[in-house]
Amino acid sequence: MAKLSKKSSIIITLIKIFSILIVLFLILAAAAIGTLMYFNAPAKDDKPIILTENDAIRLDEDGTYLIDIRRGETSQSVGLRLERTGIIKNRYFWNLYCRYKKEHIKAGTYRLELPATQMEIHNLLVNGREILHRITIPEGVTIRRAALIFEEMGFCTAEDFLTAANDPEIISFYGIPNDSMEGYLFPDTYLFPGGYSANQIVRKMADTFFAKIESIDPDFAGMDMKELNEKVILASIVEREYRVAEEAPVMAGVFYNRIRIRMALQSCATVEYIITEIQGKPHPNVLLYRDLEIRNPYNTYIYPGLPPGPISAPGIVSLNAVMNPAETNFLYFRLTDPASGRHYFSRTHDEHIRAGQLITKPTWP
Repeated sequence: MAKLSKKSSIIITLIKIFSILIVLFLILAAAAIGTLMYFNAPAKDDKPIILTENDAIRLDEDGTYLIDIRRGETSQSVGLRLERTGIIKNRYFWNLYCRYKKEHIKAGTYRLELPATQMEIHNLLVNGREILHRITIPEGVTIRRAALIFEEMGFCTAEDFLTAANDPEIISFYGIPNDSMEGYLFPDTYLFPGGYSANQIVRKMADTFFAKIESIDPDFAGMDMKELNEKVILASIVEREYRVAEEAPVMAGVFYNRIRIRMALQSCATVEYIITEIQGKPHPNVLLYRDLEIRNPYNTYIYPGLPPGPISAPGIVSLNAVMNPAETNFLYFRLTDPASGRHYFSRTHDEHIRAGQLITKPTWP
């Protein structure tokens, strides 16, 4: 056999070296893929999940795990918690992957369905698909009652909520000329992420309130805060008085008419507010004459004009009613149909007295 030329020998040598390099590359690639698959793989089912209060990971009733990501927490801290509880195998792979992805983990409460790979868990936390908890705050509640609802639903303690709702810094931020956020926390159904603080909840409810006011009156931004506060106070009274939505603007008109002639508003709702919120007594089934004589600025039977502040959280109907009251000559209204909640509206006190024996709908002007 003829000897190979020098050039051919070099080519063969290069081919051998290239083949060896390819083999080495494939081996390293296989090792890297194997390592990635090993550390990325879900933790073994037979390895127990160890939960502690400090790790802020808990088992839900449906068998999934809830993890709280704290505001400002680093991905390394999250990885340490996940490894310590046994949800992931190795936090070092987690840290490398987080560095590679360069995506920030978002604060909130997340539901982990195990088994799950580290990449799946990371994707969940960076995309912010957190759990939102639903809560409904009814119209007409006071901040004290709202605080109890938030505590009952496990969002925050009633004490923390009341502290936030009476925080001078928050009150000043919104320019409210009162000692609390009473009347300015809009009653609605909210979806809050887990770990939301009482301050965040109060601010969200206040933001919603002002957004609703703007939807009613786009020019409200130019309204003097004192004027807006008076409307909110009146809306909080209308909220506790009306039962049929179409009557709310008429009630607002009645109260405006009384204010115009310096007549006392004579709202039972303000007396009830004194008894339940100021005196801390149970809600009365009926108001007695002695209740109407309670010496308190909120008693609109004794003191003419508006009370010092709102007495409840007005909803969209009552807010719209005071922004757009019905123009009538009515000065009185009386409940005549408890089943439907309808009232009889009248112009004089004599008509009002006679309405006590009437079960008819009001005659509109």
